[in-house]
Amino acid sequence: MKRVDVLIIGGSAAGITAALTARRFSKEASITLIRREKEVLVPCGIPYIFQTIGDVKKNLIPDGVLLNKNIEILVDEAVDINRAEKTVTLKSGEKIGYGKLVLATGSNPVVPKIKGIELQNIYTIKKDVEYLARLSAEIDKAKNVVIIGGGFIGVEVADDLSKKGLNISIIEMLPHCLQLAFDEEFYTLAEENLRNLKVNLVTGTTAEEFIGKEKVEGVKLSNGETLKADLVIIAIGTYPNTELAQKAGLKIGEQKGIWVDEYMRTVDEDIFAAGDCAEKTSFFTGKPTALRLASLATMEARVAGANVYSLKRKNPGAIGSFSTMVGGLALGVAGLTENAAKQAGFNYVIGEFAGPDRHPPVMPGCRELRVKLLFDKSSGKLLGGQVAGGASTAEIVNMLTVMISRGFTVEETAIMQFGTHPALTCSPISYPVSSAAEDALSKF
Repeated sequence: MKRVDVLIIGGSAAGITAALTARRFSKEASITLIRREKEVLVPCGIPYIFQTIGDVKKNLIPDGVLLNKNIEILVDEAVDINRAEKTVTLKSGEKIGYGKLVLATGSNPVVPKIKGIELQNIYTIKKDVEYLARLSAEIDKAKNVVIIGGGFIGVEVADDLSKKGLNISIIEMLPHCLQLAFDEEFYTLAEENLRNLKVNLVTGTTAEEFIGKEKVEGVKLSNGETLKADLVIIAIGTYPNTELAQKAGLKIGEQKGIWVDEYMRTVDEDIFAAGDCAEKTSFFTGKPTALRLASLATMEARVAGANVYSLKRKNPGAIGSFSTMVGGLALGVAGLTENAAKQAGFNYVIGEFAGPDRHPPVMPGCRELRVKLLFDKSSGKLLGGQVAGGASTAEIVNMLTVMISRGFTVEETAIMQFGTHPALTCSPISYPVSSAAEDALSKF
């Protein structure tokens, strides 16, 4: 039986990052990654394979990323963990011993129990190359596409498919798309852009039945309407893949992820977990949170990968940082929205600013940039930020995330130092983040 120093189960963002991090901390250790997939997708690129990227095969992470670092890849499925023996049994029958084990088994798409769900041409979004290739082929034949779910995946798929000239509808049970992610003034911007793309938004409504003989032909809604559909895409969220962990007797948390401590250790100190399969704790409250993001997964993997030899890093908790693009408009969030801040019990002050993202505004590519910041009223610390505008939106969101993690106050935000250039940024006189902080200061 082969035995390795570090064994990783799962070949997507968290698994790859954990392996690479483990290698950075040891040039000599034997590291093996087990994955079911022959080929691994870039997870965040999946909504764009149907038109923008154009081919699922163009959205792959090359094996060389691992092989060039002397990390072994085994394409097989782990079916059992023996914690006493410190071994993993594979579907092929092979057993591998480990010194430390990292679980990065990801998440699975939620499939609703709706009448007619077994009909052909009803798909979820899976991290599976062959499955997505079949979906892409069916999209090329389709005219009427119904997307169930108005979260990030549903909205981004709709944005991409709109470029193909299809009749697209989004069915969302909440009153608005992206309502859980943004405050009203931001999610309404996203909806406006979707409508400009001719996407039909049916909100405050659920799918009650999929209609058809062998293939789906329509979707019956709770509002009494029936939509034509020759293809349905279900994007209503994911749940942690903890089957292997549960079988091994590992503790499962409140949000159904594998329980981990701040070092990403499970209840078994020789087994770590990272990514969508692992339980998350809020940076702000210390309570369990359902956030599942690739960026969060890789942060956790960098903690787990470093700690397999000795405890070096701690997970500070999930801040929540994400961006999207709808009809050419970039939107992003760092930390808490107003709704999330209220639910967490924070008393907050808002600072806002909007202005051109180039200076002077006649510079090529200039567009309006809108920033909204939330500060805790008692401590003055930055709790969250939302941004809408051009391509710079994503990196401003990333900057705000770092500021939140370092405990920036409203005063420190107002006098922060930054670099500017006419073709790249807003004017230093009215830099939106510091200007929004100044607006907040006037309200304390």
